[in-house]
Amino acid sequence: MEPVVAIEGLTKRYRTFTALAGVDLEIEKGQIFGLLGPNGAGKTTLIRSLVGALRPTSGRVSVLGLDPLTNRWKVRQRVGYMPQAAAVYLDLSARCNAAFFAAAHRRSSNDADVERALALVDLIDRADDPVRTLSGGMRQRVSLACALVCKPELLILDEPTSGIDPELRAAFWNSFREMAAGGATVVVSTHQMGEALECDRVVLLRQGEIVAVEDPRRLFRSSRARVWVWSGGSKRVADLNDYPVELPALLADGLVDRVEMSLEPIDDIVLRLFRRDDTGSEGEFL
Repeated sequence: MEPVVAIEGLTKRYRTFTALAGVDLEIEKGQIFGLLGPNGAGKTTLIRSLVGALRPTSGRVSVLGLDPLTNRWKVRQRVGYMPQAAAVYLDLSARCNAAFFAAAHRRSSNDADVERALALVDLIDRADDPVRTLSGGMRQRVSLACALVCKPELLILDEPTSGIDPELRAAFWNSFREMAAGGATVVVSTHQMGEALECDRVVLLRQGEIVAVEDPRRLFRSSRARVWVWSGGSKRVADLNDYPVELPALLADGLVDRVEMSLEPIDDIVLRLFRRDDTGSEGEFL
């Protein structure tokens, strides 16, 4: 099966600055694919290349089997895109924005599709209010509704959960998972390391280069831990580099009265991966 997104040697330079440096990447149908990395890693540049909003310096990009530059309108009919900054019309209501973007995707404005998108982002009660009267978080919801209204085959989201509460964030991710289960593909850029675990695969980007492409659970499986073990009135402290493997052996020798464990934060695991890529060293834990 042809991948939904195929990228070969993608490079983008701005004079002396290289935003992307020869990126090779494939994204399969039905995946939630995460773009993970610090500011300036190249995530937004990569996303803009996928939607035909940016011309690469070199390399090839295919989206749904099409070149997003030469077949821009065909691609946009099938792709939903939510940029990092809410791209909505402030004087229009949330409902009118969603209907406008449905029409912009060259679909007839289906009232049921508009209502479904507004319900998904929990905006039915404010659907007829001008967007300028909504909070920043609500404007993010309107922007997402505009990306969802066309029922896209490929949904591309740049920091979609920025500025929203945890309950709504969880609802968004449930919806993304349902879309993927239905055959759609979701590409999401995030700074939230916990959100990376919601993805089927993630790519770690640093300074325009790929550090790793992996199942996030496998990527974070070898996390470190500090373990305190009380046994027979004494206490031991151990630092484990691969605690799922090493912990059973640590607890096997003798009776254990009590165990406490501090796991390495996901953020630190990612930073360690970046550090290892730079220096070849794993760095220190705790």
